[in-house]
Amino acid sequence: MHTPASDRYDSMVYNRCGHSGLKLPTLSLGLWHNFGDTARYDNMKAICLTAFDHGIVSFDLANNYGPEPGAAERNFGRILREELGAHRHELLISTKAGYGMWPGPYGDFGSRKYLLTSLDQSLQRMGLDYVDIFYHHRMDPDTPLEETMGALDQAVKSGKALYAGLSNYDGPTMAKAAAILTDLHCPFVINQNRYSIFDRTIEKNGLKDTAVRLGKGIIAFSPLAQGLLTDRYLHGIPEDSRMRTDGRFLKDNALTPERLAQITALNDLAARRGESLATMALKWILKDGAVTSVLVGASRPEQVLDDLKVLQSPDFTEEELAIIDRNS
Repeated sequence: MHTPASDRYDSMVYNRCGHSGLKLPTLSLGLWHNFGDTARYDNMKAICLTAFDHGIVSFDLANNYGPEPGAAERNFGRILREELGAHRHELLISTKAGYGMWPGPYGDFGSRKYLLTSLDQSLQRMGLDYVDIFYHHRMDPDTPLEETMGALDQAVKSGKALYAGLSNYDGPTMAKAAAILTDLHCPFVINQNRYSIFDRTIEKNGLKDTAVRLGKGIIAFSPLAQGLLTDRYLHGIPEDSRMRTDGRFLKDNALTPERLAQITALNDLAARRGESLATMALKWILKDGAVTSVLVGASRPEQVLDDLKVLQSPDFTEEELAIIDRNS
């Protein structure tokens, strides 16, 4: 069993999640990539332990994270069992259901049948009695919103989740869902959405403003635009990059000459600020206090340590923000 660093809470900043009593660390660790059955267990363990030793107590999963689907939860469950189980009360563990998980009519989207069955399976894979946050992973155009929100409410009231969350919702749909959950007295506290300098969808679809207005938190994923908001692609596409090894989420055509010029300008700005482009990109997401936590991924422990530099990043000037906007 891991003995964590005694000073693990000294430098991390914890932000209140909307108007709730829940606090999240400025950075949370996402297990979307690098925690499936194709990854080395010792590396997964080192990433998680490094995060916890530096105050990152929030670990984010989903039923379909792998490969194969379910593998990330199983591997994280092993880490809990062997290393972090004695500290379960210090951890904020979340999972989700909403994307395709098993064949047939009950393994996808937002039915009561799918969500509650999936949660039971997630708990079994991780060896847990409950998760701290259970998310519906995406909007479902066919299932009544009342049914999906009722399933989240039952998950909480059954003791299998402490809080409810929504992921990949737009502002109007989230507002309708929030009204239903308020009537049910269900603690819906957080939204999980993609957000970065290069992807401002939540500003355009009303999610960000609506979350602030309703007092709900936001946790942002893909903050580095799958690696584009780093110096990794400044001089071409590395052979070991995600663009080369996993083209599902980042394709070659994403790196246009125009995008490369933007990345170069942003990298120059970050250098003038005395930090890396990645650190600046993380800081940008946190600039106005609307985002509670930023979800970072890692393929090795050193990346976690690099991400933590955002805690020392200076605030932006109006001129810097204008430069970022011109290159987004």
